[in-house]
Amino acid sequence: MRLPNRSSTSASDRDPFSRLPRRRLLGASAATATAGLAGCVDLPTTVGGYFDDSGDVSLFQGGLRRLGYYPDETVPESVTVNWSFPINYVGHTAAKSSPVPTHDGRTIVFAGDDGWVYAYAPTGELQWSTQTGATELGFHGSAAIVGNTAFIGGYDGDLYALAIDSGEIVWRTRSSELDGALAIGSSPAYHDGNLYVVSEYGSPSSGALWEIDPDTGEPTWSDDRMWGQPHPSPTIDLETGRIFAGSNDGVVYCWEYPSLEFAWAFEADADGEEREGGAFRAGAEIKGTTAAYDGYGYVGSWDDTFYCIDLEDGSEEWAFETERSIMSNPAVDVDEGIVYMGNDAGSVFALEADSGEELWSADVGGRVIGALTVTAETVLAGSYDSHLYALDKTTGDRRWRVQNRGRVTSAPVPVDGRIYYAERAVFSNYYSDAETELEEPGHAYCLVGEE
Repeated sequence: MRLPNRSSTSASDRDPFSRLPRRRLLGASAATATAGLAGCVDLPTTVGGYFDDSGDVSLFQGGLRRLGYYPDETVPESVTVNWSFPINYVGHTAAKSSPVPTHDGRTIVFAGDDGWVYAYAPTGELQWSTQTGATELGFHGSAAIVGNTAFIGGYDGDLYALAIDSGEIVWRTRSSELDGALAIGSSPAYHDGNLYVVSEYGSPSSGALWEIDPDTGEPTWSDDRMWGQPHPSPTIDLETGRIFAGSNDGVVYCWEYPSLEFAWAFEADADGEEREGGAFRAGAEIKGTTAAYDGYGYVGSWDDTFYCIDLEDGSEEWAFETERSIMSNPAVDVDEGIVYMGNDAGSVFALEADSGEELWSADVGGRVIGALTVTAETVLAGSYDSHLYALDKTTGDRRWRVQNRGRVTSAPVPVDGRIYYAERAVFSNYYSDAETELEEPGHAYCLVGEE
């Protein structure tokens, strides 16, 4: 069902979030020294271009706008597993970290849920592996690769910088330097000499957007007005001058960019129990990262609705209702003006970006909670049914699917004819009262065309 302009009120008309922050804002002069500093980082001076590909930078979902769009990549007609390795061992239900290639495609960085980070060559040779301090729940966000350094946040609340050539930890910003962060489930963004990342807190259930100096790991600014424990990654839209991210309170928070003045808050329809003394309600959690296209943000919610938000003022342009909650990150074909998203009913939808009109839907056999990917002719989607699906982006017809071990919850990333992704571990008794047992680790995969 399509519901255009269902509640087109700006955030200023209904914003309950204009309170003072619970934690102080950090100015550059107030930034404190970061624990574990080991040296400076070689960085490009700026990143520009629609797909953020004019600099030596590689980000989750392909760039600052988190479009998941790879127009120059072609998905083979049929595929086979070229190589794989075990990477995930933890039963935590968050989507798994997605692989990120270096800008030249010569190294693929994978992060596991046990705290290890790996670098592989496209042909499957291990270049290095590094154990970090995030050993309990590891990594669920993905790396931001800038120059010769990978930046990634862990579920230990720390932010890490690792050298691409060796895996050495260049610096580690401790949770204590981020006001006691419980975890970092988001993937960092990088632009114009700064990193941006969202951290989450447990008491109270809340979150903050941070600006970080990538040379040193020192925090230079923060705003902690977010409620709920936010997992989505920050999105930066240079055309509208906005940086924004959603949270588990059902709100997308937006700041002007680069001034970082708070701009607006878009609130989904939460109707669940009150949390944190009435600060917010459950029922509209926003788990996926918002994609930015043509002045609008696209994101789904646990209120079973997919939203198109005007990035200028935070008003709702249209809303598309589905029968189940939405956790996945959408992908946007900017050449055709089509947005693709998946939901917990096991459906993938193609929608007109400007109107929300449904073009097609396809059944992929299980929940879709990871990020979607769209290429020149194909939509790639991981499923809870332990398959990776390739769908024709015009019709939704299945081109192929690949059987895996566990549930596929990372983004599939196409690079030079290869497709990289990761799955969850396989557990028995996960939804019963019996003791949960690890049956088989989740693997990371590289697919190639079948000859």
